[in-house]
Amino acid sequence: MTVQANAGRPDSAAPPAPPAIELRGISKAFGPVQANKDISIRVARGSIHGIIGENGAGKSTLMSILYGFYRADSGEILIGGQPTAIPDSQAAIRAGIGMVFQHFKLVQNFTVLENVILGAEGGAMLRGAMTRARQSLLDLARDYELDVNPDAVVEDLSVGHQQRVEILKALYRQADILILDEPTGVLTPPEADQLFRILRGLKDQGKTVILITHKLREIMEITDTVSVMRRGEMVATVKTAETGPEQLAELMVGRKVLLRVEKRPATPGRPVLEVENLTLRDGQGVERLRGISLSIRAGEILGIAGVAGNGQSELLEVLGGYARASGSVRLNGQPLDLSGREDAATRRAQGIGHVPEDRQARGLIMDFSAWENAAFGYHNAPEFQKSNILMDNDAIRADTVSKMERYDVRPPIPTLAAKNFSGGNQQKIVVAREMDRNPDLLLIGQPTRGVDIGAIEFIHKQIVALRDAGKAVLLVSVELDEIMSLSDRIAVMFDGRIMGERDPATTDERDLGLLMAGVVQ
Repeated sequence: MTVQANAGRPDSAAPPAPPAIELRGISKAFGPVQANKDISIRVARGSIHGIIGENGAGKSTLMSILYGFYRADSGEILIGGQPTAIPDSQAAIRAGIGMVFQHFKLVQNFTVLENVILGAEGGAMLRGAMTRARQSLLDLARDYELDVNPDAVVEDLSVGHQQRVEILKALYRQADILILDEPTGVLTPPEADQLFRILRGLKDQGKTVILITHKLREIMEITDTVSVMRRGEMVATVKTAETGPEQLAELMVGRKVLLRVEKRPATPGRPVLEVENLTLRDGQGVERLRGISLSIRAGEILGIAGVAGNGQSELLEVLGGYARASGSVRLNGQPLDLSGREDAATRRAQGIGHVPEDRQARGLIMDFSAWENAAFGYHNAPEFQKSNILMDNDAIRADTVSKMERYDVRPPIPTLAAKNFSGGNQQKIVVAREMDRNPDLLLIGQPTRGVDIGAIEFIHKQIVALRDAGKAVLLVSVELDEIMSLSDRIAVMFDGRIMGERDPATTDERDLGLLMAGVVQ
C-alpha cells in the first residue's frame, strides 16, 4: 500500500470567487469639477453593499458610470472578474445590472405588465411576448415575494407597489446586480420594512444589491458592507457590523457630527395658529384637504408626518398664501382671508415665514445671484430702499454677507448664482431669508430634503432656536426620524385628513406608520 505525501491535506486551495463588481481607478470630471477621483471599490457577490456620502460626494456620478449614463475619464469596470465596457444603459442591462431610481421611470397609465416589458418586447409579435412575459412576471413575483397584479394600472398602485414594479422590471431583464437610489424616500415605515425583506430575499437568491442612501439607520439595518465617499473620493469601506452611525457620519463629513437633536422641553404660550375645518379642492374638483383642524402655540413645533402626496403640500400652500380654500384660519387671533385675495406677500407682512418644500421651484430663482435670492419677498423692506422706486442693492448685498456668515453658507460669495451652490447651501440661503425676519409662524416643508449630514445638523439647530425664541413652527417632513426628534407634538396626515395626534415621547415609528397608512387603532 502506497501512502501519498499530501494525504489529509487539500490538493489545492480553491481560488476566491471574484466580486460581483469591481471598479478600479474611476475618475470623472465635469469641467473644473472633479466628481470622482481615482475611485476603487469591490462589491461581493450575494451581498447588500451601502454607499453613503454628503451631497456632491460623487455617489450618483459613480453609479451613473456603472449604469452607463456617463463614461469615466479613466479607470476600469469589472463584472464577475471580467473587464466590461459599459458605454450606455443597454450595455449595463446586458451585463446584468439593473437600477431602481429615486423617481420611478414608469408610464402611469400603463399596466404593470406593459411597464415591465416596455423596451424588452422581443419582436414585432407583441401578443406572444405579452403571454410569455405574464408567466415570467408571475414566476418572479412568486420567487421574490413581489406580489403585484400584472393587470393593475400603475397610477392606481401605492408608491410601495410601484417600487416593486421597478424591481420586477430589472429582474425581468435578468439583472443579477441591483442598484437602488434612495429607495425609502417615499415609503411609509411598513413599506420600508417590506422592501428590506424583499432585498434580503434577493440576497438569499444570490443577487447583489447596492444601496445608495443618506439614512444611517437603514445602512446599519440592511447592509453587509458600507463604503463612504467624501468630495469625490472613496475614504473608507468597512463591514457594517464593525462600525456605527457616529463613525460613519464622521467619515462622511470629516468631523464629529451630532446625530441627535438637542432641545429642552417646550414651554408653549398663547395660540399663534388656529385652523378649523380647512377644505381644499383642486382644479379637477378632487378634495385634497378634508376638514383639517389644528393649532400651534408660541414656543412649540408641530410636526406633520405622512407619505408625500397626502395633503401636506396643499396645507402649506394655503397657509402660505399660494392657494384658495374654505374654512377658518386665525393668526394671533386675527382671521386670514382664504379667498385668494391675500397672497404670499401679504402672509409675510402678517408674520408668516415660509421655507417651501421644493427650494428650486418655489424658494429660489436658480439663475439669480445669492444676494438677489436672499431678498426675495422682503425686497420692499425699508432698509432695502433708496427711494420709493429704487432698491439699495449695496444694502441687500451687505445684509446677504451677514446672513451667509451667520448661517454658514459656503462659499460665502453673494454674487454667485444660486445654481452654483450645493443643495444644502441653497437650503441655507432660503432658511436664512425666512428665519432672519423673526416670523411669528414659520412654515417649513422638507427642511433637509437632499441635504447632507453637516447641513442637517445646522438647520435643525436653527429650527429649535426659533422655537426657543417663542415662535410657532409648522414642520412638514417625510423623514420620521426628523419629525420625532424635532417635534413637540406630531399630527399624521393621510388622504387629506389628520388621522391622529401623538406625543413624540410616547409614540414610535410603527404607531406613526400605521396612521400614515390610514389605519387607526
